[in-house]
Amino acid sequence: MTDFLFAALNADATDKVVALYRAASNAGGGLARRPEEIDASTVRPFLQRAAQDGVSRAAFAPDGALVGEIHALRMAPKQFEHVLTDLTVAVHPDWQGKGLGSLLFMALINAAKLMDPRIERIELMAREGNDGAIRLYERLGFKIEGRFAGRVHLPDGTIEDDIAMAMLL
Repeated sequence: MTDFLFAALNADATDKVVALYRAASNAGGGLARRPEEIDASTVRPFLQRAAQDGVSRAAFAPDGALVGEIHALRMAPKQFEHVLTDLTVAVHPDWQGKGLGSLLFMALINAAKLMDPRIERIELMAREGNDGAIRLYERLGFKIEGRFAGRVHLPDGTIEDDIAMAMLL
């Protein structure tokens, strides 16, 4: 496996993350947004918020290219501050299926364990047709907690359920 450099991100990486997300979305990588919906105005806010009170980790290939990103945000209000939610992960299509997603999750989980106030729960949503992602999340320790029936309308007209999953730390 390639040696990746993992690093926290902030809003300075907006353009690189936009390019990564568009590439992943074009390849059907499981992102909720279509490529034309991904731009600086959608990416910058979550990078800013993750840098302030969440986690964002990026994976850079040896040549310096951004090949993966994961982030989750601390949930508000205060009674939920122990929860990271709105989790998104993207891996460049050229690097999918090579274990990078698992490494990104481990980087996020390790960072979450160091947060203060303490994080006790990480949540995510997975489209029911994204079987590979659901298997990965289960291998990592996430459990299925429920379904949002008919929540996802895909470009081809297919309607799928959104699967709610969580991990307790």
